[in-house]
Amino acid sequence: MATVELRFSALPEHVRTARLVAAAVARRAGVDEAVLDEVRLAVGEACTRAVGLHLSNGVDAPVRVALTEEEKKFSIEVGDESPTSTGHAPGSHPDVDDEGESEDEMGLAVISGLVDDVEVTTSETGGVIRMSWPASPQSLVP
Repeated sequence: MATVELRFSALPEHVRTARLVAAAVARRAGVDEAVLDEVRLAVGEACTRAVGLHLSNGVDAPVRVALTEEEKKFSIEVGDESPTSTGHAPGSHPDVDDEGESEDEMGLAVISGLVDDVEVTTSETGGVIRMSWPASPQSLVP
C-alpha cells in the first residue's frame, strides 16, 4: 500500500516538489542519508521523463508518483499515461522524435546508474518506472 501518492499536472515546475516529497518520505522510511541524493535525482529523472512524454503526446492526465514504505524496502513508482503501441520496444514511446527518444534513453540510463533495483514497463495505456532502495525502520524515541 502506498505511504504517499502524488498526482500532478504534467508541468516541469512540479518535478521539484515530487523530488522534495520523495526525499522526505525516504528519510522517514529509513533510507540511508547517503542515498537520499540518489533518490532525489532518480525521482527527478523519472518525473521529468513522464512530464516530457505527457507534453509531447498531448496527454492531459496527471503524472502519478507512489511512494511505498515496507519493512526493509522503500519503493517509488512513477507512472505516465502516454500511450505506446505494440510495435515499440519496451521503454520507448511512439511519436517521440529522435532527439526526444535519445533524451528518454539518457534519462533511463541515468536512473539505472543511480538505482540498483529498477524496472521499466510500458503498455498501450502508459508506462511505469519502479525503483526501490533498502530501508531500515527507524525507532521513534521520545
